[in-house]
Amino acid sequence: MSIRFDGRVAIVTGAGNGLGRCHALGLAARGAKVVVNDLGGSVDGKGGSSDAAKAVVAEIEAAGGEAIANGANVTDMEQVTAMVDEAVAKWGRVDILVNNAGVLRDKSFANVEMKDFSFVLDVHLMGSVNCSKAVWAQMREQNYGRIAMTTSSSGLYGNFGQANYGAAKMGLIGLMNTLVLEGAKYGIRVNALSPCAATRMTEGLMPENLLELLTPEAVTPALLYIVSENSPNRTIITAGAGTYARSIVYETGGKWLPEADRTPEIIAAMWDEISDPATQSEYTSGNDQTTNMLTKAAAGLGIKI
Repeated sequence: MSIRFDGRVAIVTGAGNGLGRCHALGLAARGAKVVVNDLGGSVDGKGGSSDAAKAVVAEIEAAGGEAIANGANVTDMEQVTAMVDEAVAKWGRVDILVNNAGVLRDKSFANVEMKDFSFVLDVHLMGSVNCSKAVWAQMREQNYGRIAMTTSSSGLYGNFGQANYGAAKMGLIGLMNTLVLEGAKYGIRVNALSPCAATRMTEGLMPENLLELLTPEAVTPALLYIVSENSPNRTIITAGAGTYARSIVYETGGKWLPEADRTPEIIAAMWDEISDPATQSEYTSGNDQTTNMLTKAAAGLGIKI
């Protein structure tokens, strides 16, 4: 099965360098028309230039593809809306959104300034909210859409000095989970990519010989899969150095306690059973958790349901 994007229109944010550039080139190489969005700022979000986005467009056009450069700031809803309107005016639709734009302002939680904490959340989380909101009506109307969030192991598992970045990246999983439910009947699928690649954001964090293994080109195939026509849905795919995996949030079956036993001491005594991984399962909505709790309570109280 060949994965192609002929006739599809994609927007890739933060596409002037690194992963975003690689994603844009990969989509274009397989037939997509691409909006190459990049504010042109530094890793910490300062400055701005359209040169990087224009260079990527030139690469795509030189290879026979179609693309336009766009310098919208993803934190500015007016600019983001204008970007989507430009794509629809030129090509008639938007099929794919890759929320890739991001910044780093790393510091330990004790030392981070709140303005830097808020700025990182604004770019990663609200930037993805803005872009997803801007394409949502169009995707609903055409009954087709593929949205990719860019999460991170820093959000899924934690990373020293990245409380702001980790909080934003985990927030994107919550956004994904709800958009999956709301977009299902409109043919919209939403997934998340958790990449590990040597980019401007990872320079100086790892030994050089290992960084050489973490090419953006090794990550992009995972992105292309989760925005394809036959993509999965509500999936977190990890990609780095040629290894691809799926991250899943599980919840154990738990233990129902009668009212007289609902004390912290009993919970502590029952902890091994409460947290038994043999009982865990993957939930696909918050209702699954509620159903589990009420089912166990009804059984414990002898209530027929």
